[in-house]
Parts: sequence; C-alpha cells; structure tokens
Amino acid sequence: MTTPATQAPSQAVEASPAQRRATTELSDVSVIVGGQGGDGTLTVVDLLGRYFRKRGLYVYTSRNTLSRIRGGHADASVRACRDPRAAIKAKADLLLAFDQEAIDVVRTDLDPDALVLYDSTAFKADYPNSLGFPFATLVGGQLGQPIYKNTAAYGAISVLMGFDDAVVRQVIEERFKRRGADALDKNLKALEMGRQAALSVPSAVNRWSLVEGDAHNLILTTGNQATALGFVVGGGRFFAGYPITPATEIMEYLMRYLPNYHGVVRQGEDELASINMVVGAATTGARAMTSTSGPGLSLMTEGIGHAGTAELGILIADCQRVGPSTGQPTRHEQSDLAHLAHLGHGEFPKFILSPGSTEDCFYMTIDALNLAEKWRLPVILLMDQALCQNAATVPAFDLSKVKVERPSLVTPEQAAKLAEYRYYAFSPNGISPFAPVGTPGVTSQITGNEHDEWGHVSVNPVNRNKMMEKRMGKLVQARDELPRPRYFGRKDARIGLIGYGSTSGPILEAMDLLDAEGLATKYLQARTLFPVQTEILSPFFDSVDLAFVVEHNYTGQLARLIREELPQYYAKLRSVLKYDGFSFRAPEIAGPIREAVHGSKR
Repeated sequence: MTTPATQAPSQAVEASPAQRRATTELSDVSVIVGGQGGDGTLTVVDLLGRYFRKRGLYVYTSRNTLSRIRGGHADASVRACRDPRAAIKAKADLLLAFDQEAIDVVRTDLDPDALVLYDSTAFKADYPNSLGFPFATLVGGQLGQPIYKNTAAYGAISVLMGFDDAVVRQVIEERFKRRGADALDKNLKALEMGRQAALSVPSAVNRWSLVEGDAHNLILTTGNQATALGFVVGGGRFFAGYPITPATEIMEYLMRYLPNYHGVVRQGEDELASINMVVGAATTGARAMTSTSGPGLSLMTEGIGHAGTAELGILIADCQRVGPSTGQPTRHEQSDLAHLAHLGHGEFPKFILSPGSTEDCFYMTIDALNLAEKWRLPVILLMDQALCQNAATVPAFDLSKVKVERPSLVTPEQAAKLAEYRYYAFSPNGISPFAPVGTPGVTSQITGNEHDEWGHVSVNPVNRNKMMEKRMGKLVQARDELPRPRYFGRKDARIGLIGYGSTSGPILEAMDLLDAEGLATKYLQARTLFPVQTEILSPFFDSVDLAFVVEHNYTGQLARLIREELPQYYAKLRSVLKYDGFSFRAPEIAGPIREAVHGSKR
C-alpha cells in the first residue's frame, strides 16, 4: 500500500468508496482555499471569481493572510450567488486544502455536507468527506515546478462543479497571457492535468452544478482599486504615501494609472514626509491625496491638523485594520473612528465620509475631492480592510454620473485688479478666495500658526475668536452638501440597524434572515460619520423602538459618537460588535437582534 506522498500521480484518495452522486444544483456557493503563504491560495480564488463572473453570478471574495511574504497559514474564499451579496457565506460548500492546517483552521466554517478537496502529495486529510489528488506531484513531475498545483486544483474544481470547459480555459488565458507564452502554456497544461485527474473519479464529475446568473456586464474589483480610479477621474493629480497594509494597493494602482494623466505619485520615506508633501501640493491648487492605515494615521495626525488650520483641502484614505500599534496588519477592524472624530490636538474642521461598497468607493472619492477643495479642509475617506481588499462584482463605473466641481480660483487677471489679497479673508460661509501658490501678482502666507486674514501670525483674542468661528462654522455651512445615508428595508419596521463600510453587506443579508422569520427591520447605511448628521438620525430614531449599531470594534465607537450628539436616544441604542479580526457573517448580526427582540437565541 502506498503512502500519500509516494502514490502514483494519477491516483486519487477518497474518504469513502467512490460512488456516483446525484448532481446538486447551487445558486449560492462558497469555496475556501487554504494552505501556506506562497501556495497560491489567492490565485485559485481569483480564477474562480473570474469564472463565476462570466457565468453572470455576483461574486464576493475575502482573504485571511499573515503579514509575511511566504509561509504561515493563509486562506481565501470566494462566494458566487444569483442574488447580490457582499458578505462571506455563513458556511462554505468546498474547501481546497494544500495542507492539514488549512482543514484545522476552517473546519468550523464548513457546511455539514461540505467536501474537502486536498493535495494528497504530502498528507492524508483528516476529514470525513474528502477527496485527494496529488496536485504538486502531477505538475512537478511534468512541468518541473510544484507551484502550478494551484492551477491544477482549479481544473479539478471545474470538473466537480460542472464548469464550461471553454470558459474555464478562457479564464486561464486572460489571467496568464500577460506573463508570456511559457507561463501561459504551463498553466494550460496544469489545468488539463487537474481536469483529467478529477475526470478519472466518477464521484468527482459534476458533483455540483451552478445556476446561470443574470448579473452580466459587471466588473470584479476591490475598494482600493475603485478609490484609485476615483482619484484619477475626480481630477486628483498628486499622491504621496508610504506602503502599509491594507492601503498599499491604492498607491500601487496610482503608480500605474496616474502618470498617464500628467499626475505625480511619490513614495515618501515615511508617513510624516508623505502627509507634508500632500499639504504642500494642496497649496499649489493640485487635488492631493494620501492613503494609510492606523499606525501611519497616527504619524500623519499633526500634518492633518496643519492642513485644517492652514485651510488646505486634502484627502486621506484611511484603510482601517486591527490596532493598536502594529496590531494585526492583515486583519479587519473599524476602530479608528474615535481617533478621527477627535483628531489631533486643538480643534479644526474635517469631514469623515464612509463608502459602503466597492462601487461607492469610486464615486465617493470624487465627492470627497470636491468637498475638500471647495471647503478647504481635510476630508477622511474612512474604509476598512474588507472593503479595501475584498473583491466584489459591481456595475462598470458610469462616467456620466461623475461631477468634478472645481471652485473658482483667483486668476492672474483678477489678481492684477486686487488692491490686496487676503488668503484667509472672512466670508459668510467661511470660504476665502483661493489663489494657489505661484499665482502671478499674489503673495500668499500659509501657516499652521494662528493667523489673521493675511496669514500673519496673530495672538489677538478677537481675531482668534473670529478665525475659530470661521473654520469651525464650515461644519454647519456644508451640512447639506455632505453624503446622505442610504435606506434599506421596510419603512414601517420598528427595529432599526445602523452601520457603515463593509458591514453593509452582512447587515443586508441578516435582514433577509430576520424577514424570513417575520421580524421586519430597516437599515440606515451611514455615509457621513462626522459631523454627525443629527438632523437625519433623529427622525430615524423616532421611527424605531430599538436601533442596533453594527461595527467592528470593542467599545462601540459609532454608537458612542451618536450618543454624544443625541443623548436623548440613549435607551434605544444597542451595539452589535465584533473585534476578532474577521468580518461579520449574517447570522452573527441576526442572532443578537433576534435575542434582544424575542429574548431567545433560537
């Protein structure tokens, strides 16, 4: 009897005798791929996501990786559904495991009827319903490189799920053709090896079949990429940043796109240099942005305060991750809000906006640029790891919906007619005439010190009061222009939910679960977090008996911020919290709400 490591390359290992199973039709399928960093887990998920999209299904991917280049457990998942879902499925249908640890880590996330497909080259799976093929041996012997095992595994999955052979091959060609003819040829051979291995086992052939979806002509992209594209389309022309997970892709995408539109991307030596380059670019009238995460945000705080006092419009994309300090760089959390709402020492105006979907990242980045430039203050685009890095299918971005609103600048012709120019001139709405540095005939004095209308340093108490009221008044003056929330669910429901960012996907799915049980809910997806939109939240609270604030942190930061502004609704507010580094799944939201309303976990 051969061991798994030495068996013939074509030999499959099954947990039970091979039997021809009846095909199961799936309209909502989830696949997890797990192994060690470097095994190509993300590649398999990407290939499956591309295939599912071509079949008209809505796609959502997620990742669980360590902060290292190679080694250590890594897994990723892909969900394909006929209905739009932007959340991880509660239980997965298939696990592709490249080692036993992958099974041990995600065992509790598998459906009772789930199948474990594993690479039997080096181990025998400890799982009752499993099927093994020596993927690494298959490709290593013929192609000389075991890494192609991920493509072979994709081929085997295509047989298990009854994929269309032509589309399966098309996905490989689109994914690898840019790497050259040799890489494409080897991946196509690995694909066929995996397919033939699975076809040799009757119980593996067409184990499942997928319904055809109606979600055609969609793109599969991430929040980071959508934000980068929004910056380019929205007139952004200067970006400076320092690599930090999970924000780095924004800078990487802009390095690819922005120079084609006469834009500049600079990687600073650290976050301090990056934020100050962005502040400097804003003085010239350029639309400027940086992206970072918690540790980098801490370093940028003083520079952001400088922009607030100097009245310079800048955009900061904060891709939240687990903190404090280094925390868990690759894990998900929403714990920066309290810091951002009370950002820095002293007081200055800023807007905190929060896109709730990948699509929203694109359009809201443009809105944020418009607001930053018009109101001359920092705007924070508050995102999170799941929103930044998880891919989702969304409609192609519609440029006809894009409005790039540039405020009137003081032109050289206008400057020539001015008796004097006051960079910080008082005005009814707090917005002073803006002449970018370098405008002929104009001298601008821009400073982080308290100053008078000309930019001269001032400690005069009367001037101090007027300048503070000028700056902070923008929070009131701009209220009608800030992004408004989106509403979902039944208007007459007496149970309300509030969330932001990537929690929107699981919240909407949890609402469907509760609705099926006869519990009607409605959801306010917050898109402006600061200033708190009290005039919008108050009617919502008046319309419900209980309001559950769903967020990823320990202390309920959004709920606390709301209570600060609307203490009269304290008794109605409940928190649904998760802070283990992983995104919500719908049952984790529905459960606490059901328990609070009915008094049982059911």
